[in-house]
Amino acid sequence: MFANYVPVIVDGLVDAALIFFVAVGLTLVFSVARVLNVAHGSFYALGAYLSVVIGMWLTGHGWIVASLAALLLSPILIAVALGPLIERTLLRWTYGRPEALQILVTFGLFLVLEDMQKLIFGVEPYSQDTAVQLFGVSHISGIVYPNYQLLLIVLAIMVGIGLRLMLRQTRIGKLIAAVVADQEMAQTIGIDVSRIFVLAFTLGVLLAALGGALASPMIGVAPGLGAEAIVLAFAVAAIGGLGQIEGAALAAILVGLTRASAIYWAPEFQPVVPYLVMVAVLLVRPYGLFGSVGLRRI
Repeated sequence: MFANYVPVIVDGLVDAALIFFVAVGLTLVFSVARVLNVAHGSFYALGAYLSVVIGMWLTGHGWIVASLAALLLSPILIAVALGPLIERTLLRWTYGRPEALQILVTFGLFLVLEDMQKLIFGVEPYSQDTAVQLFGVSHISGIVYPNYQLLLIVLAIMVGIGLRLMLRQTRIGKLIAAVVADQEMAQTIGIDVSRIFVLAFTLGVLLAALGGALASPMIGVAPGLGAEAIVLAFAVAAIGGLGQIEGAALAAILVGLTRASAIYWAPEFQPVVPYLVMVAVLLVRPYGLFGSVGLRRI
């Protein structure tokens, strides 16, 4: 009997892993800078595009194994190139302003980045599944699963634990926590808050781009990928509680499992299941599973 649920659980956890990378980056930026970044999904798409392009180039030159490096190299390049630039030139002047203005500004950025993707990469879909082929397959309950998918679950767990340890155990993490707890007090004791904002936003970009890069071997990378990612990430962040890292992890698992369940037993409901879950949670807990009134935690 349990064997019937194994595919749902595995597929749900794989889906949750990819959702987590985007959602945790979104919630981290909101927790520190209090900005709802609609353009966050574009970084996911850019990570996917760049990893595929670099991977195809390396594979075309015979460096097949080295093409795996594109999955990690492309998010770093995107974060370093765009993170500080966007935060310093566009987002910084929106801090402390109405949320509607922040959403409009980041939505404008999203439109610009989407058009840039079409200009640079075109509108034809890209695909590069070298990573999936290199890692081989495993058999679970008689079903064949690519080892690459199972690796994604492990990577998501490692990133979640690493992020939590960084925030709790390192000096920079404690500085971020101080800014989250009380920005004015942090400035008073000499913390460079603007620098923390740059770091947090760049880390958020890195996580989103990493999610796109890791997803790219399993999907067709095409225009519209960023819009789908940000809508789903907002749903997950809302379910977990905006600004809550543990909430983002739990909500990603919840959404991943419900999406996989819908695919197996009610495919017609699969597109709306995450948002039905969001509505159900917010009706009971308006601030999300881990959210609370007037409390900012990270």
